[in-house]
Amino acid sequence: MRGDLPAGWRCVSLGEAGKWLSGGTPSTSNDVYWGGDIPWISAASLKEFRVTDSDRRVTRLGAENGSRMVEKGAVLFVVRGMSLKSEFRIGVAERPVAFGQDCKALIAADGIDPHFLAHAIQARTPSILAMVEETSHGTGRLDTTRLQELEIGVPPMREQRRIVAARAAVEWRIEMLERTRGKLAVVEKAVSADSMTRGSQAWSAKSLGTVAAVEAGVTLGSEPTGDGTVELPYLRVANVLDGRIDTTDVKTIRVLRSQYERYALRVGDLLLTEGGDLDKLGRGAVWDGRIKHCLHQNHIFRVRCGSQLSPDFLALYTSSPAGRAYFQSVGKQTTNLASINSTQVKNMPIPVPPREEQEGILAPVRTLRSRIASVDRLIGKLRAVQDGLLEDWLSGRLRTP
Repeated sequence: MRGDLPAGWRCVSLGEAGKWLSGGTPSTSNDVYWGGDIPWISAASLKEFRVTDSDRRVTRLGAENGSRMVEKGAVLFVVRGMSLKSEFRIGVAERPVAFGQDCKALIAADGIDPHFLAHAIQARTPSILAMVEETSHGTGRLDTTRLQELEIGVPPMREQRRIVAARAAVEWRIEMLERTRGKLAVVEKAVSADSMTRGSQAWSAKSLGTVAAVEAGVTLGSEPTGDGTVELPYLRVANVLDGRIDTTDVKTIRVLRSQYERYALRVGDLLLTEGGDLDKLGRGAVWDGRIKHCLHQNHIFRVRCGSQLSPDFLALYTSSPAGRAYFQSVGKQTTNLASINSTQVKNMPIPVPPREEQEGILAPVRTLRSRIASVDRLIGKLRAVQDGLLEDWLSGRLRTP
């Protein structure tokens, strides 16, 4: 890195970039240490770049006995925890805070802006995650000695502050879009719920199994091998969320070719989860076919509608208060989880208005969802632009405006 920096920049190791501090946990059995007004930051609570609060707080006495307190401007990051297996959490304290032993604090050295320092460290996330080791308890751990050897380029203070301000401007635009998305989501939820109340008394009700085919998916376990088998992606419960499908992490499974049609998904299939928290039973979304030759796990029901029923209308109903109430009424509750079976899904009473009326009900919902999707795409583009610009700014390849 040293030879790649522009004139006036200097190469600094993270060990030289500031003062490193370790945190701790005050005794949880001593009430005088907890319940104060000082946020206590842990690996679990460090989720935002701007660190302003935490779900747990300590008193001044607690911060001085077993923990560590830092002032506004301290850079905080996670060095131990489950989150390190997939992400590197870092932020800047916007107020005095205390922090636990799963985090480290870095007090920026003279000539280094703390927000610039945090951005520069965050930009090295791939290298940092490559250093993560797994402990005997299965959590991730960062060797701070290796972390301190990482190098960053540090421009003059004026350029540092321009980089911080430029990134903040893009972040502000993203935050405005996220607020817009939140408002649209509230309206969409209200319109969706209201659509199920209009005309529902006049609609004929039928058992879901009479107007759609309900099937469970492939069972995980011993997989077949040899000729006549194929390895394919499949959706599990973690992929099927309330109103959307998340395919950022999709597993694969090997099945017999002869079983493909039995478990294969088609565009328009409604996917419903079999188990989980009681109030989340039957959550689901309509499959859009984004992955070719995709299967589904046995803990997800595939509902394939016939000609009388639109899958989008069915999804609207299953997520409505009436649909939720049905799943909760028939769900079997165990100690930790609740579940439904295919017979209960097939027996679910479904209102079946004429298809034209279904499409009329769906029209305003689809309009709102289309607007939300447009905002999501714009947010995604801005995030990508922000990451690219920040990388160029931090390397000196591009000067800030």
